[in-house]
Amino acid sequence: MNFFDAIKICFVKYTNFSDRASRSEFWLFSLFTFIVSVMLMVVDPAPFAPASVIFTLATIIPSTAVMVRRLHDINRSGWWYFIMFTMIGIIPFVYWLCKKGDEEDNRFGAQPLT
Repeated sequence: MNFFDAIKICFVKYTNFSDRASRSEFWLFSLFTFIVSVMLMVVDPAPFAPASVIFTLATIIPSTAVMVRRLHDINRSGWWYFIMFTMIGIIPFVYWLCKKGDEEDNRFGAQPLT
């Protein structure tokens, strides 16, 4: 999967919280949001710049959806997303996001395209 395919898939599947997302899809979309956020902060460094707020609002649901689908890829429920809001929960959460997904089909569907 290339960079632009990952971005396209994440915006097309922005309401899909039930499938699986590969590591490349998740990390390339995360890279996209990071790069655009940094560019917007350089252009307008104000804390609540209109462009930054609009971009954040436009990507918050797709980002959450791809994160839940990524958890599904390792056969974890999407509800594990909330563990990241605890101090100690960040460690296993980052590990799960980096972990290789299940090779075979799991309860959330077939293996995603890489």
